[in-house]
Amino acid sequence: MKKVLASIGIGNATVDTVLPSDTVRPGETVDAEVHITGGTVEQDIGTVRFELETRYRTDEGYREVDIKQYTLAEGLTIEADEEETRSVSLDIPYSTPVTLGNADVWIETELDIKRAVDPEDKDYLNVRPEPRLQAVFDALDELGFSLHSAECEADPHSYFTSNRRFIQEFEFRPTSGEFSGALDELEVIPRPSADSLELFVEVDRRGGILSELGDLDERTVQTTIRTTDVAKVRNDLETLIRNNA
Repeated sequence: MKKVLASIGIGNATVDTVLPSDTVRPGETVDAEVHITGGTVEQDIGTVRFELETRYRTDEGYREVDIKQYTLAEGLTIEADEEETRSVSLDIPYSTPVTLGNADVWIETELDIKRAVDPEDKDYLNVRPEPRLQAVFDALDELGFSLHSAECEADPHSYFTSNRRFIQEFEFRPTSGEFSGALDELEVIPRPSADSLELFVEVDRRGGILSELGDLDERTVQTTIRTTDVAKVRNDLETLIRNNA
C-alpha cells in the first residue's frame, strides 16, 4: 500500500535545492546543495535534473522555456526516511534574462522516479545585469532616460539571436536632458557574451501622425559594448542616439 501511495505522490521522496543567495549575474557559477529526503518506501531515482527556466510573451500568451538543463546524478536509490545531500555547481548562461519588469527566472529541481509523481522544487532567482549591461543602464540614466518596461518576447524569425527563441527588450523613456521632448522612447535589446555586449537600439523619434503610422519615426541600429567604463559607454550611446534622433 505504501508503494501505491508513493506512486501518486503520497509519502514520496522530496527534494530541496538550497542556494547561498538568490541573487546571481549571467556568467557566474553558483554552488548549491541538493537535499533529498526519502519517503515511506525505497525508491529508485532515474535522474536528478535541474532546469533554469524563464517565460516569454508570444501572440498566443506566455510560454515557459528552458534556458539550460543540468544533470546532477543518475541511477540513485533513496531508502525510506534516508537523507542525502549533494553539492552542485550551476553555470548561469549569459543569455539569462535580467529579472526586471515582467521577467521571471527560476531553477526547477526534479527527481525522475519511475511509476511515480516526480517530486519538484522551484527556486526563483534575482538576476542582476552583467557588468557591461549595468554600465549601459547607468549611462542611460545619466543621459536622462528612465526604465519604463522590461519584457521577454518571442523572436520567431531569429532576427536578434540564432540560438534561442526569445529576446529581452528594455524600454526607456527620456524624462530629462537633451533627448527629453525629442524622442518618444528608446528600446534596447542586449545580446551579452563573455567578451562583449551587442546592443540593438531602436530610436523612436517624436514625429507627426503620418510618420508614426508608417513607422518612419523609428530607426534600429546596432553597436558593441566592450567596456564597463560608464563615462565611455555614455559618450558612445549619446553619439549613437544623437546621430539617429
